[in-house]
Amino acid sequence: MKFITRLALLALFALPLGLFAADKKIVLIAGRPSHKPGEHEHRAGCLLLQKCLAGFPGVKVIVYDGGWPTKQVDGQVVDDDAALADADAIVLYSDGAASHPALMGDRLNVIDRQMRRGAGFGAIHYAVEPTKEKGQAQFVEWIGGAFEVNWSVNPHWDGHFRQLPRHAITRGVKPFSARDEWYFNMRFREGMKGVTPILSAVPPAETMTRGEGLREGNPAVREQVAKGMPQHVMWVAENANGSRGFGFTGGHFHTGWQQADQRKLVLNAIVWLAKVEVPANGVVSTVTDADMAANLDSKPTPPKK
Repeated sequence: MKFITRLALLALFALPLGLFAADKKIVLIAGRPSHKPGEHEHRAGCLLLQKCLAGFPGVKVIVYDGGWPTKQVDGQVVDDDAALADADAIVLYSDGAASHPALMGDRLNVIDRQMRRGAGFGAIHYAVEPTKEKGQAQFVEWIGGAFEVNWSVNPHWDGHFRQLPRHAITRGVKPFSARDEWYFNMRFREGMKGVTPILSAVPPAETMTRGEGLREGNPAVREQVAKGMPQHVMWVAENANGSRGFGFTGGHFHTGWQQADQRKLVLNAIVWLAKVEVPANGVVSTVTDADMAANLDSKPTPPKK
């Protein structure tokens, strides 16, 4: 009997340690409401992605809205930075520029501490745009690139993604097309060091019909479009310390999450960010019309013209 017990104990200790590893903690941070109904639905988008990852082995997904995790201290609402201290991946889906939630207070330093211990960081849509004066250097360091005013542009256009690179986050993803506010001509790291483009397409000439402006057009980007140069609208970064990042410039329209391949690509990127193995056929999910209609922000419907 003692011999059998010893064999059982030996067998137990021989099992892969990964079977007993804690789930990776993924934090999705949704920004405040903005834009028209169905656009910039940060909260609904994050909750939908969380639902799609429910039951995916090895991860625990937590959603915070309002732009940052918070808590009450002496009747005051303050940042709860401890909510990120053990996160394996942090994804921000929010507005950007001067109202970017990551630029408030000491939050850039909070994210930097997580990146330095090896956590991953991802930015969806407008969240890829900090300001040139504050945040851009960190975003380029963390995720490999950022939107820069008077250089990058934000037209609405049909992206035809006919070829996808061989990468963990493209597993199970087929070429697809989608209309979105695909930002392009991003400010990437010098020489694209450590950066892998994931979604690339040639913007049509119609993207340059707007005048010159902060996000509308400039001579450099007009020349690139005239030459038919492919533009990268999603990318991933692998950093020297082992941390990972990604930028996804789509996500303006909530309906984009119904596009199965676009959704799978972002779900794959989120689990990859946390250093979880992406399955050969990618993260499988389904969404219903009810799922798409859930958790939408209450926004006034603009009057008909």
